[in-house]
Amino acid sequence: MARKSVVKQIFRWIAWIVITLLLLFASLLLLFRYVNPPTSAFILGYSISNPDQEVRQHWVSLSEISPWMPLAVVASEDQRFPDHWGVDFAAIRKALSEYRSGEGLRGASTITQQTAKNLFLWNGRSFVRKALEAGLALAVDGLWPKRRILEVYLNIAEFGPGIYGVEAASQVYFDKPASQLSAEQAARLAAVLPNPKVLSAASPSPYVLDRAFWIRGQMRQLSGLQYLKALLK
Repeated sequence: MARKSVVKQIFRWIAWIVITLLLLFASLLLLFRYVNPPTSAFILGYSISNPDQEVRQHWVSLSEISPWMPLAVVASEDQRFPDHWGVDFAAIRKALSEYRSGEGLRGASTITQQTAKNLFLWNGRSFVRKALEAGLALAVDGLWPKRRILEVYLNIAEFGPGIYGVEAASQVYFDKPASQLSAEQAARLAAVLPNPKVLSAASPSPYVLDRAFWIRGQMRQLSGLQYLKALLK
């Protein structure tokens, strides 16, 4: 009986710790719905790994970003962004089906998942990290409006080594504020997001130019800025 009592006590403590951590994290998410995060896990990771390198980031509100930029990232990264709940289960099923049929395992991360990953997690392909990413994305989508998700994503996404956020990227690559980005420049920035440490918006490779051209086509198919107005209303 004594042993069972000890085991029950341990489980109670574990449950209490888990519930406390969940409540603290939910409070943090609610805070970040209104208050801009001071940094992100990816930015901290870069600073620690490259202590002699400058980190360039300048937070701007979504209203200070050219409307072409959120349209470009939705067109290139997550066209079902308005419809899913943070995780695109249809895209995941399709990716797994293609993998079982012999094709390579492609990513199916939504903008919400990428936001959660960049803000709280680490880079990698482990199933543990992907599971955490999915759970965080569902929580973020439940607590933040779509507009806020896009705003945070565009301010913490990596656009090059040590370059985080669209404002810093726009200043570095095009010598202008993010509010003045053209549709072509927005598409070029979105084109480097899959691998910003290798791909460059300043000296775009043929791959980046081809991808930017494809993104522009997708932006037009989404009815341009009319789609964005409906998304962010």
